[in-house]
Amino acid sequence: MEQKLVALSGNEAVAYAFKQARPHVAAAFPITPQTEMMHKYAEFVANGESTTEMILVESEHSAMSAAVGSAAAGARTFTATSSAGFALMWEIVYVAASLRLPICMALVNRALSGNINIHCDHSDSMGGRDAGWIHLFSENAQEAYDNGVMSWRIAEHGDVRLPTMVNYDGFIISHTADALHMLPDEAAYDFIGKYQHKYSLLDVENPVTVGPLDLTDYYFEHKTSQLAACARAPEIVQAVSDEYGELTGRHYSFAEEYKLDDAEMVIVVLGSSAGTCKDVIDEYREKGVKAGMLKIRMFRPFPNAYIAKILAGRKAVAVLDRSASFGGFGGPVFTEVRSAMYGQNVPVHDYIYGLGGRDFDLSQVATVIDNLQNVASGGELEDVNLLGVRL
Repeated sequence: MEQKLVALSGNEAVAYAFKQARPHVAAAFPITPQTEMMHKYAEFVANGESTTEMILVESEHSAMSAAVGSAAAGARTFTATSSAGFALMWEIVYVAASLRLPICMALVNRALSGNINIHCDHSDSMGGRDAGWIHLFSENAQEAYDNGVMSWRIAEHGDVRLPTMVNYDGFIISHTADALHMLPDEAAYDFIGKYQHKYSLLDVENPVTVGPLDLTDYYFEHKTSQLAACARAPEIVQAVSDEYGELTGRHYSFAEEYKLDDAEMVIVVLGSSAGTCKDVIDEYREKGVKAGMLKIRMFRPFPNAYIAKILAGRKAVAVLDRSASFGGFGGPVFTEVRSAMYGQNVPVHDYIYGLGGRDFDLSQVATVIDNLQNVASGGELEDVNLLGVRL
């Protein structure tokens, strides 16, 4: 498939990906660093490039509420947010997943207050990891665009019907111009397909009840239905990714395996930090150090069996968390990975790093690999470590 090479920021790339799905409705409210994404989309609408109905609301809670109403009425719908905006959506984020509404959302990752911070970490999306949404993470603008295109097929699949968020790091990806390949509009829409809604509140010939009082009689059964949909989702994510790979030549799975064939020590990471890790791993490979990286793309549903299989037999594993679980033991990604590895004799250590946009540099990755070498040789290391903190 011939594709156009363009230079776009991550926000612009996702705006294009969402435009190519020809959504009926977008619910918009500004928050840094997501604002430019919706600005770009508003430009499409103003220029006549998109017929999407943009609903400009008074808060992020209202944005998700409008998205729920729109999707329940049978419209292909999206929204976008960051940080405290996502937190303000909290109640309705759960409603969207519980009603099995295939809303797509760009979540431009940013730290949560306090104190006020507008830069990147993953505390916003991690706060919603158990809400019932599918979470896809992106390393760069190309992956943000690709995940944006694929998110519609995944969310709307008849065996899934779950809202899906495309995560990409605030400012690092959202505001940085990058070269990427973009599908022609028609080809992208052909891949995504015309929206086939399962039901509509506006269909008076086939009435349905949405969001009723759900007490002890059936609530548990409805949650079981959600659990079943989440269990089916990974198969669909992989099938859609495989089809997308055949179309574009860019192949995705639950994670990217970087130099893992013979790796004795593995770094597990999400998002843009993967690029920094790759550079340092390449340097250590030249020295004969068998280091590798596993970059998780699908964080929800968490691919437990896949993670356990990939990391089995390694001498040491380091998980990098760009968020903290206050009062918990380690960061959110660490607890998931360690649970997946239960019963295996593989040491797994956590590093909490980059909170509030703190720089993640080559020397920090080198420190992690050096520590992994020590562990692999029988040395000791704290289970949970802080990386890049000024003491």
